Amino acid sequence: MLSKSQIKLITSLKQKKYRQQHGFFVVEGVKTITELLQSHLELYKLYTTRTFNFDAKEEVIVSNQELKRISFLTTPNTALAVFKMPEPKPIDTTGLIVVLDAIRDPGNLGTIIRLCDWFGVTELVCSKETVDRFNPKVVQATMGSITRVNVNYIDLVPFLKGSNLPVYGAFMEGENVYKSALPKNGILLMGNEANGVSKEVEAVITEKISIPRFGELQATESLNVATATAILLSEFRRG
Repeated sequence: MLSKSQIKLITSLKQKKYRQQHGFFVVEGVKTITELLQSHLELYKLYTTRTFNFDAKEEVIVSNQELKRISFLTTPNTALAVFKMPEPKPIDTTGLIVVLDAIRDPGNLGTIIRLCDWFGVTELVCSKETVDRFNPKVVQATMGSITRVNVNYIDLVPFLKGSNLPVYGAFMEGENVYKSALPKNGILLMGNEANGVSKEVEAVITEKISIPRFGELQATESLNVATATAILLSEFRRG
């Protein structure tokens, strides 16, 4: 049976300040939990309606009703795990790096982390205004990829200025990406969902690229940032 203190701790982890205070984050769903259990991340507690055949000290069998009380999902899965938040590793400044300027939507960040994993990008650098990678909705959207992508939150301008890599920013008025000669090593910078790249960051971008519209009316204003990231990463990996 879950204690009041356990319920209070778990439900508090929906908020960033309590995740940072306690050093824990929540993962839901058997598939994602299983993947994280096989990673370098350290499990704190596993709450499940059926056993994982895992270490009994960390596994707590709960009822469906109890799981519903601690779940962040509208329709709870059969398991919820609390993991210890790992420290980010130093940024590897070689290869292809994705940089995010104030991405606010958890689903977008989670999808971009998954895209980085798919395209072999191990470094994701985020502005401090970007949504927290341990937000439950972000973790859910990564579907386990959060364990394979190193995510750092820093001031972008000093980082970009100090890099020797070319910085490619996504802009509506940029050069057609399908006609651009893209390097194997570089930085792909994606801007905020509503406002694009901030002026301070735009000033240090070396190349502006865009995804052209092919529709006859060309009435669509923009692409979802995660969709645009997928297209651009595909082009960077084409060569």
